[in-house]
Amino acid sequence: MAWSADQYLKFEDERTRPARDLLAQVPLSDADAVYDLGCGPANSTELLVERFGSAAVSGLDSDPDMLEKARLRLPGLSFTQADLGDWQPETPADLLYANAVFQWLPDHLTVLDRLMDSLKTGGVLAVQMPDNLNEPSHLMMEESGAAGPWAPAFAGGRMRRAPPPPPSSYPDRRAPKPARLDVWHTIYNHPMADAEAIVEWVKGTGLRPYLDKVEPENHDAFLADYTARIDKAYPPIADGRRLLRFPRLFVVAVKA
Repeated sequence: MAWSADQYLKFEDERTRPARDLLAQVPLSDADAVYDLGCGPANSTELLVERFGSAAVSGLDSDPDMLEKARLRLPGLSFTQADLGDWQPETPADLLYANAVFQWLPDHLTVLDRLMDSLKTGGVLAVQMPDNLNEPSHLMMEESGAAGPWAPAFAGGRMRRAPPPPPSSYPDRRAPKPARLDVWHTIYNHPMADAEAIVEWVKGTGLRPYLDKVEPENHDAFLADYTARIDKAYPPIADGRRLLRFPRLFVVAVKA
């Protein structure tokens, strides 16, 4: 699936807030080898550079458009195209940092387990993932997919990514390895201008697989159907804006 860095960055401040919150819980005062896994357009990489310095930080992503924007944003840094399903650093890392990427890997527990082995003693694995599949923003995608002449395009195939495992899975899976493990949820409530703004948000992430499936002649009708459902699901607050409720799961593990 191809991504659009420009679409993703329409809500850069809101998307970067959980990246800041994740980094705030990383218990490292300095580091020599820091990797931003699934760096996207480098909005999260920029935070790592501010904290650890450009010499320590590099980024990787699987999408060429994201990497192009990352290199333009931070031209002095190394950015590599790689698949997190089998990537690992050449030498042990101080920090493996992943903001909103592992939700796209179906068996990410196995990948995280392997990445823990790629850390130095005292190294940190820090991960944040959206946990919003039961929110109206995503449930309405399913409803719209089944509601119009485009419905045959969705027949027989799963469009939604797999939900993350329960929080208990993370300490259970990594119990022998971490010296410290923190797992928590944060629910963000983002004020959005209107229903169309919520649609623009998800067009950069969860809605993309649906839009890729819809035939070009049905594209506008599908978006209109979805927008109408979002308009009902997120009623206006007192000032006319809509609150986009967005739960996220955080995991920070320190290697023993």
